[in-house]
Amino acid sequence: MLSVLLELQRLKRLDRTGWVLRGLPPGAESVAAHSYGVALAAMMLADECAARGVGLDAERVLRLALLHDLQETRTGDMPRTVADYYGREARKAAERAAFDDVMRGAGDLHAARYGELHEDYEERASLEARLVKAADVVDLLAQARAFERAGARGFDEFWEGAEGRDFGLEGASREVVREVVSSLVRARAEINSVAGRQ
Repeated sequence: MLSVLLELQRLKRLDRTGWVLRGLPPGAESVAAHSYGVALAAMMLADECAARGVGLDAERVLRLALLHDLQETRTGDMPRTVADYYGREARKAAERAAFDDVMRGAGDLHAARYGELHEDYEERASLEARLVKAADVVDLLAQARAFERAGARGFDEFWEGAEGRDFGLEGASREVVREVVSSLVRARAEINSVAGRQ
């Protein structure tokens, strides 16, 4: 367990590449800070889904959220454009190999279980994995809104098509995610409206 916990420390200092590429200073957001935001968003989404009658495994949601970027201790935070150069499958294979290497320190039994969770998230095989992917985007939009509220600009690409994004959710789970994303989009519009009047 110790080697995994020590690797985790890297995520606390690893900047999210997307923000750095858009001119924000180092330290604007770490991968670990993002992972915490995803875990909290995932928990809240799962709780609201459950309140509306959706059957899901909240513990699995939290485990998926906590593990979803752990491989970045080895790969770094690769921007989406990496797939344009290396290909989606090569990127996925590299991330899986890195994840497996990190988890070797957890012992065979736990490594296999965590590996299954990683695969579920990457493939979006379960409702829980799809909900965590939605939480990943919700946290990204919330962080973009916070930066914009503080005066940063140039994040339009993150917002384009946000309300129409399909996470493979159905019924009440789809409604919950759409409501949250729509509320973030409205909050951004309010910020832009106020900024435009100044």
